[in-house]
Amino acid sequence: MKTAETTTVTIKTIDIQAFEWFDKVNGNSYFAAIITTDFGTPEAKEYRVPFEYGYGDFYIQAAAQKPDELGVIPREHYSNGSSEALWRYCQREGIILRKSKQTGCKKAEVKAI
Repeated sequence: MKTAETTTVTIKTIDIQAFEWFDKVNGNSYFAAIITTDFGTPEAKEYRVPFEYGYGDFYIQAAAQKPDELGVIPREHYSNGSSEALWRYCQREGIILRKSKQTGCKKAEVKAI
């Protein structure tokens, strides 16, 4: 198991807002998401996951990848290529994780995220 670099985590909250469009013709779901760290504070930062294929709770995994790539949330990475689950990282670091998904959105709305 490869561990994350040792950094001081000062993030108090992670909010994920996902927006989903269902392609009725082809039977596929697509989403986009906005990730906000430290929502409502002067330190708040926003990251976006652009329009992509995915259904169910996949938006949570996709949303965790962007700040992880930037080193904002240094989750553990394992030798098999997987990463620590976001909920586990938040639990370990004492970070409040809030997530929501709005379904029934129009394609143009989701693409505009």
